[in-house]
Amino acid sequence: MTTYSVITGTGIYLPKKKVSNEDFLNFAFYEANGTPIAKDNRYVVDKFKEITTIEERRYVADDLVASDIAYFAAKDAIKDAQLDPETLDYIIVAHNFGDVKHGSNRSDMVPALAARVKHKLKIKNPECVAYDVPFGCPGWLQGIIQADYYIKSGDAKKILVIGTETLSRVIDLHDRDSMIYADGAGATILESREADQRTGILAHKTRSDTYRYAEMLTMGCSYNITEENKQDLYLKMNGRRLYQYALETVPLSIKACLDKAEVPIEKVKKVLIHQANGKMDDAIIDRLYKLYGYEEAPESIMPMIISWLGNSSVATVPTLLDLILKNKVEGHSIEAGDLVVFASVGAGMNINAAVYQF
Repeated sequence: MTTYSVITGTGIYLPKKKVSNEDFLNFAFYEANGTPIAKDNRYVVDKFKEITTIEERRYVADDLVASDIAYFAAKDAIKDAQLDPETLDYIIVAHNFGDVKHGSNRSDMVPALAARVKHKLKIKNPECVAYDVPFGCPGWLQGIIQADYYIKSGDAKKILVIGTETLSRVIDLHDRDSMIYADGAGATILESREADQRTGILAHKTRSDTYRYAEMLTMGCSYNITEENKQDLYLKMNGRRLYQYALETVPLSIKACLDKAEVPIEKVKKVLIHQANGKMDDAIIDRLYKLYGYEEAPESIMPMIISWLGNSSVATVPTLLDLILKNKVEGHSIEAGDLVVFASVGAGMNINAAVYQF
C-alpha cells in the first residue's frame, strides 16, 4: 500500500460585482513614461480583448478583504469534503498582498491570512498549523505541493489549501494592464489515502527563474504621477517579456512533470492552467503538444474561464477545478480515472506543475 494525497473537497467564492471591458472606456490610460496613450480607449479596450480574451472580471464588495473570501471558499470546501474542521492538520493560504481594505492599497499580513481563516472557522485545535505562501500566481499549486509532502511524510492526514486575492485593490487604474486583474478565492481539501493503485498526486515539479526574470512583475508608481499618489505602489507587469518567458518555459516544465510521473501526453484528459491571458495559454498548450510531435493541442484539453472571470492570480486554478467538478463549465467534465495536469506561472518568476489521477 502506498500513501497518496487526494482531493476530497473544493470550494470557491466568486465576487458578485461584475466589471465589463466597457466600464474602462472612460478611464485615463498612460504609457509607462507618464504620457497619455495616443490611441482612444475604444481601440485600447478592443485590443485588450483581442490579446487576452477577457471580456469581464469580478471585484469584491467594499466591505470584504482577501481573508473574508478565503473563509467563504474554505467553508464551501469543508462542506464538500464532509469533514470536521477540527481534524485539519494544516491550513495553507496562498496570496500576494494580504488583506487590502477598500480605499487603500496597503497590504496587511499580520497575523497571517491562514491564521485569520482558522479564527473565522472557529477551529480550537492548536495542532492545526496555519501559515501563508506568497509565491506569485503559482501560490495555490505550491501550497498543494507542500501539502503533498506533509501527507506523504506521515506528518498530516487532512490539509486545507486556499488561494485568495483582491487584485482590484492594488492595480493602477491608469495602466491598461489593470484590466487583466480580478478578485476571487478557491479552496481545496487534500486527504491521505492508502491505495495499491496510483491515485491523487502522482508527481510535481517547481522552478524559480530569479536570476534573469525576477523583475517582470513588481510594484511601482502610478503611470499618472501626482503629488497625492507618488508614494503609492501598484502592481506592474512587463507583459511582453513575461509572455515570451512563459512560452519558452511552461511547456518544458509540464513535460518534465509528466515524464516524472511516467504519464504519456495521450493519457491526459485536461490541463488546468493558470488563467493568466487567454492567447498566452493557447500558445502554451500548443507548444506543449509540439514537444510531443503534435501540430496543435486537442480542442477540449484546456478549459478556460478567463473571459468572464479575469485573472485572479492564486485563485484561478482552484476556481476552475471547482467549477468543472460541479459541472459549471460547459463542455468540460472530470470523471473518476481521468488524468489531469495543473500548471501555473507567475511573479518570481515561478513555475509549477502537478499530475493528478482522479
